[in-house]
Amino acid sequence: MSRRRSLGPKKKLALLLSAATVAGGGAFVMATTSNASPPAATTKSAADSTVCQGLATALGNNERFIAGQRANPDAQSEARIANREAVIAQIKVQQEASGCTVGESAQGSQPAQPEQPAPSQPAAGGQAGQDGQAGQDGQAGQDGQAGGGAAAGEQVCNGSTVTLSGEAGAPAASSNQFPAGTRLKVTNLDNDKSTTVEVTSVSGSCVLLNNAAFEQVREPGKFLIRRALIEKVG
Repeated sequence: MSRRRSLGPKKKLALLLSAATVAGGGAFVMATTSNASPPAATTKSAADSTVCQGLATALGNNERFIAGQRANPDAQSEARIANREAVIAQIKVQQEASGCTVGESAQGSQPAQPEQPAPSQPAAGGQAGQDGQAGQDGQAGQDGQAGGGAAAGEQVCNGSTVTLSGEAGAPAASSNQFPAGTRLKVTNLDNDKSTTVEVTSVSGSCVLLNNAAFEQVREPGKFLIRRALIEKVG
């Protein structure tokens, strides 16, 4: 007859404790793995991405425009501000969708010109804005600058980058140097696409294209034209 070995109480207790320790350790590892936080999504700044730089510039231009309207308000300022605030909200949505830092703002390559009161007569080499106003819906060109006083067909705003305002509507532009009604031809030298648009409002850049105009000359996925040729055509 074969004999069966029976384990003593002490050995049984030791085996049970070992099994519990192994099971507990496995549970701890599983819990640690399941509770581990996913890696935080990285965001790109304007310095890291051309797309982000273009959106940051557009945001900064709209913020500058709003600041100018609040500093020198008129009867239409509140409507203009409300419109630009809606544009800023849309730009922030685009920043988030593009993986950019939401709310990052940068000013355009051209400084905004100071607001000037409407002159009784257009200055030599410059044009008065529409309805006799300058610095609101149109600005007077300044002598000695490639702005409102430039001749038709002349290249202007040398070295300027071009981005979009985020505004909807038919192709148009805004500018801090040209009065409303001025026609500008913008050529993207990186793809040789051009658009001719009319200035309809003021912004913080030499020329800022609305969404429809920018779509006509943009490179896919880019929100900034680094090499732009800008000509006054009318």
